[in-house]
Amino acid sequence: MSQPTVTSVTTRTPKLPSYAVRKVVATVLFYVVTVAIAIAMFLPFFWSLITSFKPSNEIFAVPIKWIPSTLTLEHYKAAFTTVPFAGYFANSFILATAGVLCNLFFGSISGYAFAKLNFKMSKPLFRILLAAMMIPGIVTMIPSFYVLKHFPLIGGNDILGGGGNGFLNSFWGIILPGASGSFAVFFMRQFFLTLPSDMMEMARIEGAGEFRIFWNIYLPLTKPALATLAIFTFQGGWNNFLWPMIILNDPAKATIQMGLQAFSFNHQTDFGPMMAGALIAILPILVLFLLLQKYFVQGIAFTGTKG
Repeated sequence: MSQPTVTSVTTRTPKLPSYAVRKVVATVLFYVVTVAIAIAMFLPFFWSLITSFKPSNEIFAVPIKWIPSTLTLEHYKAAFTTVPFAGYFANSFILATAGVLCNLFFGSISGYAFAKLNFKMSKPLFRILLAAMMIPGIVTMIPSFYVLKHFPLIGGNDILGGGGNGFLNSFWGIILPGASGSFAVFFMRQFFLTLPSDMMEMARIEGAGEFRIFWNIYLPLTKPALATLAIFTFQGGWNNFLWPMIILNDPAKATIQMGLQAFSFNHQTDFGPMMAGALIAILPILVLFLLLQKYFVQGIAFTGTKG
């Protein structure tokens, strides 16, 4: 009886499609480039951090010593003893916080008016606001200085604005020009446009006033936008250097950014204390962002969805 013939079957490993290979290569290349860029951007911060803990003789050692032989806090001590750094820190915090509060209130109430109230000249005024956002701050610096110096009946000035210094050398000279920024009004207006108008109509039927509608109904719904605006405004006010340098002449009123220049004198820079002071200067912004990051992401996601 004949045996059945067994046919051998050769199995072959299927080749990956070319598009799959390209996708894998593109993904790997993307992560390599992203990591390289991240490292390149992180290195200056890492150098600043390490420099603040290095002994002075190792700061400019060749080759660069990325890991110091010993860690020292002498630069942090020098930052607080060379200049009244704690006072500068307090001044910057007061100015930045005041700027945040003013922008949150005036920006939100103005944004509510542009978004929800139909008043005469609403669209032309908003276009003027957008045009104002395109003007660099350096262009308006001299006119702003002149207005603050010659403000009537302030700082020894007479009714015509002469004879005194106005708002110069005072915190109000820093706070007032940016109390209601164009960006704050635009940003809040865009967020208010995303909120329904039905609640406003219902409240009006119930007899609620316009400010009560804004304050009790709509403003609590804008927490993400307020948190985002608070971060932007605080960062701008905290890092402001040129305008406080022009307005403030009293060293006791100097800000932390002005205080950092004290470590650069006679064409030389004391990098150790400067790096220590710079790292201390960024702490409030980092803390604020960590506290408000949830609302920050929501604010960026919702703002600007309507025009």
